[in-house]
Amino acid sequence: MKWAGGITSVVQEDIILLRELHVNHYRFSLSWPRLLPTGIRAEQVNKKGIEFYSDLIDALLSSNITPIVTLHHWDLPQLLQVKYGGWQNVSMANYFRDYANLCFEAFGDRVKHWITFSDPRAMAEKGYETGHHAPGLKLRGTGLYKAAHHIIKAHAKAWHSYNTTWRSKQQGLVGISLNCDWGEPVDISNPKDLEAAERYLQFCLGWFANPIYAGDYPQVMKDYIGRKSAEQGLEMSRLPVFSLQEKSYIKGTSDFLGLGHFTTRYITERNYPSRQGPSYQNDRDLIELVDPNWPDLGSKWLYSVPWGFRRLLNFAQTQYGDPPIYVMENGASQKFHCTQLCDEWRIQYLKGYINEMLKAIKDGANIKGYTSWSLLDKFEWEKGYSDRYGFYYVEFNDRNKPRYPKASVQYYKKIIIANGFPNPREVESWYLKALETCSINNQMLAAEPLLSHMQMVTEIVVPTVCSLCVLITAVLLMLLLRRQS
Repeated sequence: MKWAGGITSVVQEDIILLRELHVNHYRFSLSWPRLLPTGIRAEQVNKKGIEFYSDLIDALLSSNITPIVTLHHWDLPQLLQVKYGGWQNVSMANYFRDYANLCFEAFGDRVKHWITFSDPRAMAEKGYETGHHAPGLKLRGTGLYKAAHHIIKAHAKAWHSYNTTWRSKQQGLVGISLNCDWGEPVDISNPKDLEAAERYLQFCLGWFANPIYAGDYPQVMKDYIGRKSAEQGLEMSRLPVFSLQEKSYIKGTSDFLGLGHFTTRYITERNYPSRQGPSYQNDRDLIELVDPNWPDLGSKWLYSVPWGFRRLLNFAQTQYGDPPIYVMENGASQKFHCTQLCDEWRIQYLKGYINEMLKAIKDGANIKGYTSWSLLDKFEWEKGYSDRYGFYYVEFNDRNKPRYPKASVQYYKKIIIANGFPNPREVESWYLKALETCSINNQMLAAEPLLSHMQMVTEIVVPTVCSLCVLITAVLLMLLLRRQS
């Protein structure tokens, strides 16, 4: 295999891991600051950044792996935040369009699947409402709606740029990826619970999807936020308004719908007034619950509820007019905060969720692809390296960051090769064989500290001792020469 010159040996090894998994596509994100350090194309383009991603794309294609590329996964150039206030400023839409055009120009001859934004709801809520993510602002009940408003405009500008300038030459697709859990009514015979569950989905998925597919925010968002804004003594709704021209410009700006999904919540109406001030959570007027019998995967928010996946896929299919759907994120994090390669809970999660996706396809959902989250253990925002979603365990304490396959690697590989689940007996054999690999890999991982110690001895102690020997020899030789003279 001939590798492109600009990518590192570690990236080359990761592409080998992708080949071993037999995947036919790989989703990764570009870094806006890496390509445009100031965020503004007219000021500075980092050619080394362009070269790195170009070589990565070439390496993937040479391995018959289709690149699916995300333009923005929450890493905004710092200067755009400092100078303009980031996504609170509508000027971000133009800067994002310019950045997108640079990417289309540099990589669009080889990249045919583009995602403008990945999970913009979390970016807006955690960045401008709760402050858990950068830029860490707590503009309760206002900042996230303003940020989302500008993100939607930026998405539309990037889509129109591709549509008018690049599509005829490059023949690619541009969409957005939206994450949402499923909301199931606590009591399906109770109209209030049904309305609350619908409201949950509209405030989650519809917030971004409805403008793109129908031209405006969901009516329930406009009604609830408008009413609460009036109750709070405001003359205008805290939810921004699209002009008629903007509605027309935004509507239809998606060649596919990307969906991220991890878990489910039971939803019931909140029948008591909130004493807190304006906030996204209070605007929804609902309560989220979990079933204590659902398998707990270790993270506080993540429970395995496969049937919710099928319902979300079917909801998106009917709600937005039968769009092509790409599942962009779906996976389970590490159950224990320790080294654990026998991840049988992830195997069970994959089996359950992929089966429900296959049922949704039989229901008529137009699902074009599935991407599991994620290839490697990696940085998970405010959780750092503690939440491990990877098929491959990464030893972060070793400077070489070695990768070790978890049991789920063998299982997922079988699903990909078979393109599904042939029969229960064979699938059970996959499970047993996958777990057989754990003990060997765990032994390798357990030996890693010793190997690292030996490597340190080799790299540091041995050269130091050799240098001392040379120095002592030189001193002795000098003394001998002096004595002779």
